[in-house]
Amino acid sequence: MSADWAARVETALLDPTRFSIVSLLAAARWAEFGFVRDAVGLSDSALSKQVTTLGKLDFVDVDKGYVGKRPRTWLRLNDTGRAALARHVAALQQIAEHATSLGGAHPEGGQQGDPGKVCEEWVDHRPAGPPHG
Repeated sequence: MSADWAARVETALLDPTRFSIVSLLAAARWAEFGFVRDAVGLSDSALSKQVTTLGKLDFVDVDKGYVGKRPRTWLRLNDTGRAALARHVAALQQIAEHATSLGGAHPEGGQQGDPGKVCEEWVDHRPAGPPHG
């Protein structure tokens, strides 16, 4: 496997919080700040910090306005963010598929899709001491 997947992994989205925010926003045109905060389980300040980071990457657009007399903030995953998320998810899928195929081909590995067997065999055949000493 070439390392082309590495170029497609979006390092900013390796953070689970940012990945959750971007994934949530991918399913909506615009989402109200409070909804995103509650759905992802963050405080206002923590979400604000993550949105600032995503905004600097040009992944997220922010729109501020009012509903009646109450200020509101809406968030949107823009086209740049959508493309980055798609590349990132595809790269992770490629990594997982490649690792699964390699693991299944290992002579002491179990059948593909049988991680319990692989673990049992490893435990049964591991050396008594540390591998290098």
